[in-house]
Parts: sequence; structure tokens; C-alpha cells
Amino acid sequence: MRQNLRIFGAAALTAAFSASSAWSAESADPIRLTLHDWSGQLINTKIMGRILQEAGYNVEYVQADYIAQFAGLKTGDLHLAMEIWETTGREALDEATASGKVVNAGETGLMAIEEWWYPSYMKERCPGLPDWQALKDCADEFSTAETSPNGRYVGGPVTWGGFDEERVEALELDFEVVHAGTDAALFAELESAYQRQDPIVLWIYVPHWAPAKYEGEFVEFPPYSSECYSDPSVGVNPDLAYDCGKPRGPIWKAAWAGLPEKWPGAYEIVQAYNISNDEMSAMVGKADLDGVDIDAVVSDWMTVNKERWSGWIAN
Repeated sequence: MRQNLRIFGAAALTAAFSASSAWSAESADPIRLTLHDWSGQLINTKIMGRILQEAGYNVEYVQADYIAQFAGLKTGDLHLAMEIWETTGREALDEATASGKVVNAGETGLMAIEEWWYPSYMKERCPGLPDWQALKDCADEFSTAETSPNGRYVGGPVTWGGFDEERVEALELDFEVVHAGTDAALFAELESAYQRQDPIVLWIYVPHWAPAKYEGEFVEFPPYSSECYSDPSVGVNPDLAYDCGKPRGPIWKAAWAGLPEKWPGAYEIVQAYNISNDEMSAMVGKADLDGVDIDAVVSDWMTVNKERWSGWIAN
């Protein structure tokens, strides 16, 4: 028995030494994660940060613009971005990874839709919807005192990208694009219009609570293709690009190319991390509709899913 204990003790010491050696090879410098201006991204990023902290890593959060953050990821001033949407960020992601200074760290598990959306009561005023061509005939139904006779489209904050101005021009829509200053302002516009049954068409994204709370539909634009964005001759307008809908698809994680070498264990955790649309929509609803503090939402998720994220660390 004593001999077995001695053997077990020696093995444990060896394992501890190996783990300590592996840990010492990883930097104690902070891993800097980017924060943006919508609740889902804040929740997603802070969950990732909490998991990294549980694994023993030092974490810092840095406020950064959605597209402009790639400059910092390339230089290593920023290390990890948790939400690059296929819908609006793929072009910037591809350019950054092609430089060799940024790596695509895989899908988050979230599947993105970002598109023009209208409440169902607007379909009565513009019966051809959801076909985008109906907007050509009833732009005035979406007008306001400030935009009349043109329709008013409420876009996301300018930093989100999305090519809405280019789409309006290419599809020859009589609409004025008005950008909301923040994510909260965007949905305050929807709430206000919906309560009064006022005209509105705006940028809605999924995962989010809005499509569940409000009855409505996405506008159906000509199907997206990469050529539609890059080649003016492709699409319904032979002279202009962006004459199609927005892409749909995964939400990606992007990292500074030096992260896998400097923090290899952390990078493995980042790659393992995944979460579902339903989970995220529910958490965003808690934050935005119920007024629960985002850090409290994150803590609740960490408690409920401890076995799950512990497995990501163990691997």
C-alpha cells in the first residue's frame, strides 16, 4: 500500500510539475477582448472573459468600433473579438486574415440574420411586402415629416457597416437612411413606432429578442452573392454593386495571430467555446427587457453552465 502511495505521489508530483511548466510557458500579460455597443456582444464577450479568468488568465476589456477593431487585432494591441458577423463583418475578416496578422478562431455557434424588417401592420399599407419591389411603390407609406416624400429606413449605428446607403442607391429605392446612434436607440425607435402603429422599417438582427416580441417580417431582397457586392454587372442593376440582400451565416471569433503562440491554452478554450441563438436571445431579453445587469446575466449563465465551460477548460 505504501509503495502504491509512493508511486501515486511521484506521479502526482510529475503531473503537477508538468502542469506548472506548461502554465509558466503562457504569458501572464492580459488578454484584451473587445467590447462593442450591443448587448449580445457584451454578454458573449464577458462570458468568454469569465471562462478565461476561471482558467487562470488575466483579462482586460477594451471598447472598440466593430470594423475599426481589426487595426488593433493586426498589431496585437487587441487580442480577441467575439462577434464578427457573416452579415456585415466577413469582408473585413477576410482582409484581416489574408494579411496573416489575424486568425479566424472559428464559429461561436450563433447564426446571424441582419436585414431590413417591418412590423406586420405595415404590410397592410404596403401589400406587396415582403418582396422588396413593393418598397418602390409605397415608399411614401414609410415616410416621416423629415423625409417625405421619401421613406425613412432606420439603420444601425454607422460603425456597424452594412452598406445600406449603397443598397438604396443600387436598387433605386426612394428611401433615406437614418442611422440610430446606439443599439438601444435603434430598438427605442421600434418600440415607439410599434406602440403608435407609426410607419417604420429598420435594421433588425438575430439572435435578438425583437423578432419574438414584435410581429413582423424581414424584407426579401434579391439573394446575396459575393459577386453582388464586388461586381456591379452582377444583379438587378448592371451599373452598381450591393443590389442584393445581406449575407446570412455564422458569427465568428477573430484573434490576433500571435494569440495561439502566446496563450495556447487560452486559444484552445476560445476555439471550443460555443453558444446557441436561443441562449443568446434569452440573455439579451433579460438585459434589455427585464433590466438585469449584464454582469448578472453573465454570472447566471456561468452558474447554470459550469459543467459545460469546465469541459472547455479541461480540454
